[in-house]
Amino acid sequence: MSITVTEVAAKQISEVIAAQDMSEGTVVRMGIAGGGCSGLQYFLSFDEESNIDLDVDACYAQNGIKLVASKKHALHLDGTTIDYKDGPMGSGFAIDNPNYVNTGCPGCGGH
Repeated sequence: MSITVTEVAAKQISEVIAAQDMSEGTVVRMGIAGGGCSGLQYFLSFDEESNIDLDVDACYAQNGIKLVASKKHALHLDGTTIDYKDGPMGSGFAIDNPNYVNTGCPGCGGH
């Protein structure tokens, strides 16, 4: 199983860690905060490496970034890419999970 952190996203994460003077043991924790007709909602937060519990957490490392997700969430995140977009409509992290296509529901006009 894997989660990909693009070079652009990794650079942005590193800049945030440095700007907020976080410790070298800082990791990015990714999770899922629900679902429903609007699709899965993802969260990214910062955590300390010392809080990782290998019995319940899956760990990844890409482009100099350590990423952690609970094993329960990791099952749904396999193949996901974390990128950073900067454009005329704004900037921010973009999560692309090929396992879950957000099409909405019939009541929301998603079909």
